[in-house]
Parts: sequence; structure tokens; C-alpha cells
Amino acid sequence: MKPPKASGATEAKPEPHPGHAQQARAFRPIPIRYLLPNLLTLVALCSGVTAIRYAVEGHFEFAVGGIMFAIVLDAIDGRLARYLKGTSRFGAELDSLADSVNFGVAPALLVYLWSLNSLHTFGWAVSLMLAIACTLRLARFNVALDDPNKPAWMSAYFTGMPAPAGALLSLAPLYLGFIGVIDEGHPFAKTVSVYEILVAVLMVSRIPTFSGKTITRVPREYALPLLALMAGFVVFLFSYPWEVLTAFSAIYLLLVPFSVLAYRRRKKAEQG
Repeated sequence: MKPPKASGATEAKPEPHPGHAQQARAFRPIPIRYLLPNLLTLVALCSGVTAIRYAVEGHFEFAVGGIMFAIVLDAIDGRLARYLKGTSRFGAELDSLADSVNFGVAPALLVYLWSLNSLHTFGWAVSLMLAIACTLRLARFNVALDDPNKPAWMSAYFTGMPAPAGALLSLAPLYLGFIGVIDEGHPFAKTVSVYEILVAVLMVSRIPTFSGKTITRVPREYALPLLALMAGFVVFLFSYPWEVLTAFSAIYLLLVPFSVLAYRRRKKAEQG
């Protein structure tokens, strides 16, 4: 016979096994808002890898178009995740890995196959520098996101050239070839290699560049002119894509000194 329970005593409940909670989370339905941004990231990755295929087959215009499409999708997926409140650690890691391929590996291979392969080992080394610089840039960006001591005003600036801009600028020699400024890439391989090294250095540098992420509202009186300007940009981009991308690359490089001056003024004002 079991001894009678003491008055007021309660029976101890068994502690839940930690594996049961993990299994419950594993089978919990995932909201669609978490899947859509990741789907865009995967489509961008497919576009970047397909660009490599087009480059291998010699269709460089289609290859550059694939990377441009990946840049557009990269600009959308993060904003879509924030809008849908579907940001996640998984999505951030997936986006970073896809960007490493789309904006580092793919442009480096395109430039190599179009021009730098005529320099043999040195040309391959320059292509590796471009891919490695993009990967290091992305790794530094991910680490900076976790910095709790970063002032809020610094979010208006990137540290170094962002990976999408680096990909766009690294392909500038191809734009010049497409519009006939240069006949082909091989005779200009040495000049192209110096330019690609400059792009790689800008990506891993500490030079502040404008971010634009803090611009979320525009004055009402500027709304219609801005829409007209954007519409004109899209029209010219579809009508004269390589000329527009060449001009955009040149304007971006010209804005770098102004971004440095603006950063220093803002930093002095914040510290002063």
C-alpha cells in the first residue's frame, strides 16, 4: 500500500523534454510574408548564375542584363521584407550569400571572360580580387548591423562602396564596349585591370558613400517633378541602356568626394 499524501502537498509535474519544444517549432506553419522576400532573393540568385552562363556562351549583353536584374531584385527584397514585417535571420544570411555570387563572383567572371583573360594569370588574379573584395564588403556590412553603439545618423552612409554599386561599376568597361567606344576588351585589358582594382579597393575601403536609405519622404511640391524624372530615367534606360549605365557609373564616382565631405561635416557637427 502507498503511504497517504501529506496534507497540502502537490504532486510534482514532470518537466517537459527540450526536444518536444524544438519539434513543436519545427512543425509550426511559416507565414507567407517570410517566404516572399526569400523567393525574390532566390530569383535574383538564379539571374546572377544565369548571367555567368550567358558570359560563357559569349552573350555578354544578356549576361550584364542578368546582373542588372539581380540588382533590381536586391533593392526590392529587403524593402519588401521590412514592409511585410517578414525579416528573419535566415533571410539576412540568404541575401548575403546570394549577393556574394551576384555582385562578386558573376561580375568578376564576366570581366575576365570579356577582357582580362588575355592577361592570363594576372587577369585571373584581378578577377579574384574583385570577388574577394565584394565578399569582404558584405561580411563587414553584416557585422556592422549588430553594432549597438553605431550612431543613428551614420545610417545615411555606407562604409565603402556597397556591393550592388560595385557590381554595376565593375561592368562599366563592358558598357563602353557595347556602345562602341572601345571595339573589344582584350586590347584594353591592362587599363581594365587597373580600373577593376580601383573598384575592389573602393568596396573594402572605409570611404563613406551616400546610402539613401534614410530618405523615406519627399516634400509635396517635389513629388510630381520627381515622378517625371524617374519616368524619364526608366524610358532612357530601356531605350539607351548602356549609355545610361555608363553615365550613372560616372556620376556615382563623381559623387564619392561629395559624400566624404558631407560625412565629415556631419561628424564634426555631431561631435562638436
